[in-house]
Amino acid sequence: MVVADAGYKTPIIAKYLWSQGIEAVLPYTRPKGKEGLFSKRSFLYDHYLDSYICPNETLLSYVRTTRDGYRLYKSCSSHCSSCSLLKNCTLNKQKEKTILRHLWEPYLEVSEELRYTERHKKWYRRRKETIERCFADAKEKHGMRWTTYRGLAKVTLQAMLTFAAMNLKKMANWLWKKAMPFYFFIFKKKKNGTSQILTHEKFRFSTV
Repeated sequence: MVVADAGYKTPIIAKYLWSQGIEAVLPYTRPKGKEGLFSKRSFLYDHYLDSYICPNETLLSYVRTTRDGYRLYKSCSSHCSSCSLLKNCTLNKQKEKTILRHLWEPYLEVSEELRYTERHKKWYRRRKETIERCFADAKEKHGMRWTTYRGLAKVTLQAMLTFAAMNLKKMANWLWKKAMPFYFFIFKKKKNGTSQILTHEKFRFSTV
């Protein structure tokens, strides 16, 4: 199982993970598009017809596949021109609605369905409690908000050294928590042979 943020919610990554037998836990993303118009989620995809169904129950049929692997679906202008929902659907001058669907989008849809399960909700909450804090520390305390160097090799080296330093800090904290306390006493010997404790200090030392 891999838990990722919205930046990795792409058809290519989802397809790779699921094809390797790895569950892709991906977050909710806001619908894209102009405000006031129907988003892509307002259109229902029909696998049998290989078409999209608009809110007014009109088909958007397959036209062609682009070089980037997106299948283009388009409505009929004769139907859209007389539609009462046209102003909420598209601003196209030809009065045609177009939708793009990636060839590997079914893998994203599987992750989207699993997002509602309690199991996947639990795992995504753990991501916010663990790895998000590491990223925040790297950006705010270790200068990872911007890169200092140019080029993939140099930036990779900077990232590796930064996270190595962060791991050393974690290891130091773990060893300190596991350290065993001991007390240092200073005695004063009396004339009668007894001893009196003047002061004592508490120290820690590691058993590792």
